[in-house]
Amino acid sequence: MGNTVRQSKNTRTRMDSLSKALSCAKEADNRKALDIVLLDVSKITTLADYFLICSGRSSRQVQGIAEAVQARLRELGMRPLGVEGEREGHWVLLDYGDVIMHIFYQPVRELYDLESLWSEGAAVPLDEHLVGPGGG
Repeated sequence: MGNTVRQSKNTRTRMDSLSKALSCAKEADNRKALDIVLLDVSKITTLADYFLICSGRSSRQVQGIAEAVQARLRELGMRPLGVEGEREGHWVLLDYGDVIMHIFYQPVRELYDLESLWSEGAAVPLDEHLVGPGGG
């Protein structure tokens, strides 16, 4: 019986993590982020449940995406545990505990190729959650 309660709680936590990741993805999409990828890494690491990876066309756009995501999650009552790289704008990491967001300047993303590094993570389809080009 105790396991049923535990599973129920874990399921609820996972849904909260996914909602948080989707909020980050939507805000990145609103800021015209490129190649948004959401990976469920919960079965392969204890670092986080989800990695969200996206790119910007310039350092300034990368910084703008990071600022917008932080502002949106702050509205939802969440603050990052850590923020790295925001000043330079080449690779900004936003750590929300269960969701870690990587926002890259496109050439830097190609260099580090996190998608290959974490290829065992399950890709979460984002089509129905994001407006994308020409949508609305």
